[in-house]
Amino acid sequence: MNNRLKIKTGDTVKILSGKDKGKTGKVIKVLPKIGKAVVENVNIHTRFQRAKKAGEPGKKVTFFAALSSSKLMLVDPNSGQPSRVSFTFLENGSKQRIAKASGKAV
Repeated sequence: MNNRLKIKTGDTVKILSGKDKGKTGKVIKVLPKIGKAVVENVNIHTRFQRAKKAGEPGKKVTFFAALSSSKLMLVDPNSGQPSRVSFTFLENGSKQRIAKASGKAV
């Protein structure tokens, strides 16, 4: 599995497929080892927690589950449209992300 993702924490992404197709959200967490990312208000799952003490009710916990990075596309902050991402190296040797749609730095 490729550990390099083109999406970083804080980016705005659009969901390409699945039950939340077409929604946009902010990336909360990136998991490069498994190639997934957690997006705010998307892919909401519910888990029921058993009571810890006797007589206490259980809890219903909702959380944002991780999505595969292949289902996400970066929204270009310049144009507001979803775009593919490429990389270029600057003169000082640092790496920069470029949106393919606008050709500008992300």
